[in-house]
Amino acid sequence: MTAEQIRQARAILTRPDETVSSVARLHGVSRGTLYKHIPELGNGTSDAAEI
Repeated sequence: MTAEQIRQARAILTRPDETVSSVARLHGVSRGTLYKHIPELGNGTSDAAEI
C-alpha cells in the first residue's frame, strides 16, 4: 500500500459505520494487509475512532 492509501484507510476507519473488511475491499487488498500497514488496528479495541 502507498502512504496515501494508508492515510485514506485511516481516515475512513474513523467513521463508525466502516469496517476493516470494507476498507480492504475499497483498496483492493486483504484485511491482513491493512493490519500489517496500520498496526493500531490490532491493538484489541473495537472502536475504530481511536485510530
